[in-house]
Amino acid sequence: MDYHELDDSYLVQLITRAHADALGELYDRYGRLVFSLAFNIVGDEAVAEEITQDVFTSVWEKAGTYRSDQSRVSTWLSSITRYRSIDILRRRGARPEQYSVPWGDLHAEMIPDQISTDERAEELILQKRVRAALAELPAEQRAALALAYFRGYSHSEIAAELGQPLGTVKTRIRLAMQKLRNLLDEEDHA
Repeated sequence: MDYHELDDSYLVQLITRAHADALGELYDRYGRLVFSLAFNIVGDEAVAEEITQDVFTSVWEKAGTYRSDQSRVSTWLSSITRYRSIDILRRRGARPEQYSVPWGDLHAEMIPDQISTDERAEELILQKRVRAALAELPAEQRAALALAYFRGYSHSEIAAELGQPLGTVKTRIRLAMQKLRNLLDEEDHA
C-alpha cells in the first residue's frame, strides 16, 4: 500500500487498525506543523519535541476519537498540540505568553532538519497563507483569536482582557475560525 497517496482521514482510519506506516506518513506530513505550534507556545525546542512525540503517541492511542465531519486532520492535530502545550505550561505554573515565540520569530532553521528544501518551501508558503488569512479578519476577531490560540487564554480570560461580554468573545472566535477555514479552503480549491 502506498501511504503517500492516501488522504489524511483514511490514514487515521488505518491508524485505528494499528497500521504503523500510516502513523509514519501522518508524522511526515504534520510533524513540522505540530513542532512549530508547540515551539510557538512553549518557546523551548526540547519541550516542543517532547510535545510532538506525545501528540503522535496520542494519535496512535486515540485515533478512533477523530471525526472527519467535525474537522480536518491538521486542525485536530493542532488542537491536540495546543492543549498539550498549554497543559504543560500550566503544570509548571506558567502563563503561555511568558514562553511563547511570536510566529514572525519562528525561523526555518528551528524546524527539524529531516525535511527537504521542497518541504521547507511548502512550509513557508503555508505560513504565508495563514498570515494572509489572519490579516483578512476584522481586528476584534483577530485579537480574540490570538489570545485564545497563541496565548492560551480561556474565553473568560479573553473577555476580561478585552473588556467584552463572554458571549461576544465566543462569537468572535467562532466567526474568526469559520472565516479562516473558508479562506483557506477557497485557496485550496482555487
